[in-house]
Amino acid sequence: MSEMTVTVARSRLSEAVDTARVSHEPVYLLRRGRRVAALIDAEDLAKLIEAAEDLNDLRAADAARTEMTETGDSAVPWEEVKAELGLA
Repeated sequence: MSEMTVTVARSRLSEAVDTARVSHEPVYLLRRGRRVAALIDAEDLAKLIEAAEDLNDLRAADAARTEMTETGDSAVPWEEVKAELGLA
């Protein structure tokens, strides 16, 4: 983990970007001693976004299962869904 002030990062931006890219660790930017931003590798960010979206999908599926259990509803067969949407 690396930290630098925003002022230092401004003058050493290339170095800060390279550090984040090579180490795959965030470079935290500080203002008045507090972390205000972070530089991370673009591929790492893409993986984090994908993981967050997958987690959100899992939570939504779990909530749907819970709702079906609580209301006594049953799943709609895929063929029926496709027919209703005009996909079959």
